[in-house]
Amino acid sequence: MLNVLSIDLEEYFHPTEVQNEVDASRWSSLTPRVEYATQLVLELLDRHNAKATFFVLGWVASRYPKLVRDIARRGHEIGCHSYRHELVYALTPQEFRADTEEAVRAIEDACGVTPVSYRAPSYSITNRSLWALEILAECGFTRDSSIYPIAHDRYGIPGFGRHAQVLSTPSGPILEVPIATVQLSAGRVAPVGGGAYLRLFPYRYTAAGIRQINTVDRQPACIYLHPWELDPELPRLAAGFISRLRTYSGLSSVGAKMERLVTEFQFSSLADVYPLHAGRSTVTAQACA
Repeated sequence: MLNVLSIDLEEYFHPTEVQNEVDASRWSSLTPRVEYATQLVLELLDRHNAKATFFVLGWVASRYPKLVRDIARRGHEIGCHSYRHELVYALTPQEFRADTEEAVRAIEDACGVTPVSYRAPSYSITNRSLWALEILAECGFTRDSSIYPIAHDRYGIPGFGRHAQVLSTPSGPILEVPIATVQLSAGRVAPVGGGAYLRLFPYRYTAAGIRQINTVDRQPACIYLHPWELDPELPRLAAGFISRLRTYSGLSSVGAKMERLVTEFQFSSLADVYPLHAGRSTVTAQACA
């Protein structure tokens, strides 16, 4: 089974937990780490002949165009991760459209690629911001990976379909590819797709989740990673117990876990797993059920 590996290409000061302490006015004064951290990701993927979708933050693309070109040159898909890493539901539709268009221009200028896959910062397309899908379709996006079908204090749509599905909007269809979850008893689901769940739980938790999705559900699993999670000298800027737990706990284990994941499972990009035909992404009938 070919699974989706996605990389949210951002600096260590872009996560929402960090922005509570470090606002955008300080970004340019902080020591950059994204080029170094991303090279660690690229070397990992090269060692295992794996491909991924890199959801590129427009702010990063405008400052490090050579990095984005290098990612594209190595055969990875270039997606869009917004421009300023602002929560979608904190924006008006007009602000979201402007941010998305600015990000697309920055990515196009950096590498000559127009992204057609999108991921919202912090999975912030929720029930109160589903209007964003229509704007994405109107802007030419054919795939989105912004909806997490779990309950969380910041993101998630509990009860949303766990696998890839084509959603209809007034501007056309868009393929939604949720982050990996497994079905538990009593209708509950557990997240296994990466981030803090990869860092905090043992490797066997993530591996068992992917195997269940592949063998029981017979579906690809969508996993995600941030380059800063591999950075051994990551500056710790988040404050408060919960924010630091979510952002930094288990970082030392990520490198070894990712090495095992890309060894034991097959990974590629959204574009490879869900190719386009006549302008639409293909998805299995079971995934639409």
